[in-house]
Order: sequence, then structure tokens, then C-alpha cells
Amino acid sequence: MKTRGRKLLHRLSGILMGVAAIGLLRLTAVAGSTESLHSLNVGAAAILEVDLTVNEKGDSEVASVSRDVESDAGKGKEKEAGKEKDSEGAQEEDDAEESNLVMANVENAVNVRLEASEDSEKVGKLYSDCGGEILERRNGWTKLKSGNVTGWTKDEYLLFGKEAEDMAEDLGNLIATIEADTLRIRKEPQSDAGVWGLVAKNEEMKALEIINDDWISVEWQGDIGYVSAEYTKIKFVIDSGETMEEIKKREAKEMEEKRKADAEKAKLTENRGAVPVNASDDMLLAALIQCEAGNQPYEGKLAGGAVVMNRVRSGGYPNTISGVIYASGQFTPAGNGKVAKRLEAGIQDSCIQAAREAIAGASNVGGATHFRRAGNHDGLIIGNHVFW
Repeated sequence: MKTRGRKLLHRLSGILMGVAAIGLLRLTAVAGSTESLHSLNVGAAAILEVDLTVNEKGDSEVASVSRDVESDAGKGKEKEAGKEKDSEGAQEEDDAEESNLVMANVENAVNVRLEASEDSEKVGKLYSDCGGEILERRNGWTKLKSGNVTGWTKDEYLLFGKEAEDMAEDLGNLIATIEADTLRIRKEPQSDAGVWGLVAKNEEMKALEIINDDWISVEWQGDIGYVSAEYTKIKFVIDSGETMEEIKKREAKEMEEKRKADAEKAKLTENRGAVPVNASDDMLLAALIQCEAGNQPYEGKLAGGAVVMNRVRSGGYPNTISGVIYASGQFTPAGNGKVAKRLEAGIQDSCIQAAREAIAGASNVGGATHFRRAGNHDGLIIGNHVFW
């Protein structure tokens, strides 16, 4: 990262550090500024090489950005506040300033304590991808603020200066926030291009690139869309730590979600009861399973067999395996003769096992009676198929 970027990061951390829950470090650029933002290719390095000026409007701060102008010949002149500065003098000034950014230097998490002592109460945690603002340093400890966490952490678990800035650059993201009441997401960066959809005011999306100062490319439902820079602002975001209270609430929520997921899984996999069948029905079902799911993992094979057996039990379909399989318009391999050919050619052992388990009442799809290739229907996805 260039020295100029480090200087801006220092200034940013003092102005914008610790803002809300989205992250601790933000660069807010008024899109559509008369100054150039070209080739701002989503890296923090590019973002951190712009000047920041702050203008107060009521209770809010608006940061406008302008890029330094350097000649292609590399003359190294800077223009700031209408005055030219000697580049060497600016370098010395930048080096003299130390960023107040700090980043965690751990694999998982490091404790944040109330006082600068290992015996002090834990007030939160700083995770491996999180950063904060330096408030004070003494005796091998740093007092920092990260999100809602304020406290002390040992220096040996932290990164400072250029190392912290380089890590922030790698981990941070650009977030685009919509400022218009409603804004179109275009398919191309031009005003007459097709429209992917609409976004409301204050909606946030991951920004990818600023194009000719006029458009911002964003992630949009698996595609790339384009929004007008005039009605969008950009924030540079780094994750923040958690207080002990926030950790407790998050863990309680995760436990409840796991309990619900386990209960749903148990419901899906409960035995649905064996069905009496003809002697050849298990092989017929196995042949269909191989035709429909022969290239799927065992769970996918069992799921296919369970769908057939759920239909047999349902009362809305024929009450025999052969009746369900050969029902008009239901299973293509049965109608085009592939099931019959598979019966003659031989069947995989795993497909036979899945058929017999399904007949005995095993199911991993609950009472699902349909499946198809995943991607065009909501439901439980197993392998390449979705079940409902």
C-alpha cells in the first residue's frame, strides 16, 4: 500500500472508525463527484489513494473524494488544497503519521479485556478478520474500539501500521448504498440498457467497480448489474468484534436454529412404514432409481425411491409400485423403455439397497411426492435434484 494510502487510512480511522454494526472502517464517497474516480477496481488500495474532505450537513458527515493527479511520466507532484507540495516532503510527513488502525493477528479470536491485564474481565472478542481503532497503547497492551467492543488486547495478537493496512485492504469490501427512493439495476452501464430489477432507498449491495465516474457495477442475484453513481454512495467496510453480550445472543440464536434444523431433519427421516409389495417390485423400483439417480450419491438414490413409495401411500396415485412408475406422463425412463432395458441389463447394488430401504419405510425427504433437476423449483435439494 502506498504511503498516501496509509495517510488516508489514518485520517479515515479517526473520522469514521466504529460506525454502526456493518463494520468499523468506512469510506463514504459521494458518487458522481466532479473529480475522477476512474479505475477504482474494488481494491482498498485504490480507495485509499483518494483524498477525503468532510463537510457537515446537519447531523451527518458527507465525504467527497478526489484523486491525486500524477503525470504518466511519473513526475510525482501532488496537488492538495490548491497548493503543490514537494513529494519528498509529503513522504516524510506521511511516514511521521502513524495509522490508528489495528487488526487481529490470530487464527480464530483474541479476547478483549476491561483492563490491561490477563486477569481482567473479558468484555468481548476480536476475530481473525476484524479490525479496530487504537485508543491507547501501554506496556505491551492496546486499548481499542471495534464495533461495540472497547477494551484492552495484548499487542502480540495484533497488527499495526502498514501490516494492519495491508490486511484491511485484503479483507475489506466495497458496499454500495442506494440514496434514491427507487433505483433501476441496469444490465449494462448505460441509461437505455435493460433492467434487472429495482432497489429501494438505503438498500446495500456489494460494489465491484466504478465505471467512468457514472456507473457502479454491483452483485445482483447471481448476476452483475449497474447502478447510477449519481444516486449511490460507496463504503469501505471491515468486520468488527463482538461484546460478550452479543456473543451470548448470537450463540443462543444459533443453538435455536440448530434445534429447529435437527427437528426438521428428524421429521424428514422418520420411518414412514413398510409397504407390502410384489416379489419383483423391489427390482422395478431399483431400475427406476438407477435411471433417474444412478449418478447421484446414495442419499439421492434413497430420495428417489422414497418419492415413489410416498405416492404409493398417498391415496392420490396408484397404490402399487408398478402403477406409480408406469402412470402416464410421470417418469420418462418408464415411458421410453429405459427402465425395462435396465431390468434386463442389471442394476447397481446401491440402487437395489435404496429401493429396499424405501420399501421398508425409510425416507430422507419426508412426504415429498415429486422431484426434478434442481434449479427451477423450491424444495429440499439432494445432489442434482430438488424434492417437494
